[in-house]
Amino acid sequence: MSRLAKKPIAVGKTDVSVTGGMLTVKGSKGTLTKRIHPSIEIAIEPTGVLVTPRDRSRLAKQLTGTFASHVKNMITGVETPYVKKLILEGVGYKMEVKGKEVVLSVGFSHTVPLMIPEGITATVEKNAIKLESTDKDSVGQFAANIRRVKPPEPYLGKGIRYENEVIRRKQGKKAL
Repeated sequence: MSRLAKKPIAVGKTDVSVTGGMLTVKGSKGTLTKRIHPSIEIAIEPTGVLVTPRDRSRLAKQLTGTFASHVKNMITGVETPYVKKLILEGVGYKMEVKGKEVVLSVGFSHTVPLMIPEGITATVEKNAIKLESTDKDSVGQFAANIRRVKPPEPYLGKGIRYENEVIRRKQGKKAL
């Protein structure tokens, strides 16, 4: 069993409830819900939220730590939203938010529109986009989808990268 699940998860100012196989976390910034796997049991106690396996199967033991991590992320997210920042580098590259989609112009013959998922707010400042949401999974996945359009290349460093990502640069050809 996971070490994360052995200790109760502190709730703080959030309201956590389990009804009908669904976990609901309410906080000042929003509400998150997640379906609970049948082999996991989540109990709300005065000390915090406790995640335990229902049986001794390998799957139940594996999912215990995973769900403990999900519960911890949900509790943290409804109090302080998760933020991912992506930086666009390259001459003539630009991005903008049009309604419910991010439009990228990154050197292709056409623009690349990406729909912004529900619950995520995107703001563009010059060559950077800031994604903010209470759900850690959705922010991380949408940031990865944006980065996948034009990942940074090692010779000139052009492309879309995370704010704190370091790109290892290659030397390229030498002129004799």
